Amino acid sequence: MEQYVVEMRNIRKEFPGIVALDDVTLQLRKGEIHALLGENGAGKSTLMSVLFGLYNQEKGEILLNGEKVTIKDPNDANRLGIGMVHQHFQLINKFSVIENIVLGVEPTKRGVINLSDAEKKVLEISKNYGLAVEPRAKIKDITVGMQQRVEILKMLYRDNDILIFDEPTAMLTPQEIKDLLVIMQKLAEEGKSILFISHKLDEIMSICDRVTVLRRGKYIGTVNVKDTTTEELSVMMVGYKIDDTLQLAANESQEKVLEVKNLCVAQKRHGKNVVDDVSFDVFRGEVVGIAGIDGNGQSELAYALTGLGPITAGHIILKGEDITKHSVLKRNNLGISHIPEDRQKDGLILDFNLASNLILKRYRENRFFRRGVIHPKEINAFSERLIDEFDIRQSQGVNTIVRSMSGGNQQKVIVAREIDFDPDLLLAMSPTRGMDVGAIDYIHRQIINQRNNDKGVLLISLDLEEIFKLSDRILVIYNGKIVANLDPKKTTRQEVGLYMSGGNINGK
Repeated sequence: MEQYVVEMRNIRKEFPGIVALDDVTLQLRKGEIHALLGENGAGKSTLMSVLFGLYNQEKGEILLNGEKVTIKDPNDANRLGIGMVHQHFQLINKFSVIENIVLGVEPTKRGVINLSDAEKKVLEISKNYGLAVEPRAKIKDITVGMQQRVEILKMLYRDNDILIFDEPTAMLTPQEIKDLLVIMQKLAEEGKSILFISHKLDEIMSICDRVTVLRRGKYIGTVNVKDTTTEELSVMMVGYKIDDTLQLAANESQEKVLEVKNLCVAQKRHGKNVVDDVSFDVFRGEVVGIAGIDGNGQSELAYALTGLGPITAGHIILKGEDITKHSVLKRNNLGISHIPEDRQKDGLILDFNLASNLILKRYRENRFFRRGVIHPKEINAFSERLIDEFDIRQSQGVNTIVRSMSGGNQQKVIVAREIDFDPDLLLAMSPTRGMDVGAIDYIHRQIINQRNNDKGVLLISLDLEEIFKLSDRILVIYNGKIVANLDPKKTTRQEVGLYMSGGNINGK
């Protein structure tokens, strides 16, 4: 009988109103990269949280190297050699990189914390694995990709041999994803055992040895990657074959829903324009995709258009009205909906319940709020409709606290709220980040429905496949400037990629 590094047998985990894990078994071999695949809310993160000691199971047992163990909390997990990189990083922004890495296992000399030895060890590890960091930099001042390196270094500093990566590529640029996958392969080659939660089937097929699939908290099966296909994994995950063909209505509208004229946004610290003299239009009945490598002004452009960030020059015109100086509320009321890049920071109030988050843009409407009185019956009926229409998985209906929901279902809350608002312009920034193939297909169809219903859609995404699939026109942003305006039917991914990296500009 094969002995596994980790064996989770018949795990059951319950939350109020829901069975999150129902008789789930997972077996991890030494030195393998084992994917955990499933829809949003399938129980993947919950299962890993049980292994890491964040939750305690109601039933089932955990074995490490054939020996039964009890993992009450993350300290127990770390002592047993288990580390975890969470989907939403567990870092303290005001602390430095090195302070975050050693937090909880601080080295001391004569009763005083001594970071110099720890820093030497971290630099040695970072050099060995290609995880370059600046130990004294503050977390708040480094990129998302760099923050993830810090999370990985936390595990390696503690000499963890069992490494859990929960949606590690969801917030990374394409190059950062490639770098991370190389690092994971090196860790496995050195004998580390890796559990990899991902929705991206191409990533799983490229680096994983085996895949365990969960669906709605139940174990569906485990397969060898070399013996399966992305189509077969997709069916295992969602239970049906996905038809990803999209029906595009003919569009001959000449009405501009959005005009952006010579827009500039300056960077706070050095005053340089991060959005530099940008001009473009969005017509009714079209999806305009903005492609670019992360950090080329996309976030600042979205903030400027929605009113969440200041501009230094230029004009924004919505349906013929100059909204450059309008508040966020007024822009919303005039017909802008916004699916933000960071759902937890800009899209949700995490400690409010589901109903409250679903009516954030509409709570002033008379049906919900009249004569100073809130009407919960109407709010709940409205929320229940959206929960059903958008298949938002939750444990306690409209009273579910949003913080307790999976990242993908949190995203569905935002998409439901913003699309149901019936906007004239939908600004969608990375709308399917961290979502499973079924949810991605559903949201893509919702975006196309907006287009087909004569709305304007501005899609900003780091996913070039998503840009090509949904866009009627592709704008490429590089170094804060729009450097190309392309027809997706007449261009290639290679050409767009060249523009994204600064090539093909002025004939270069």
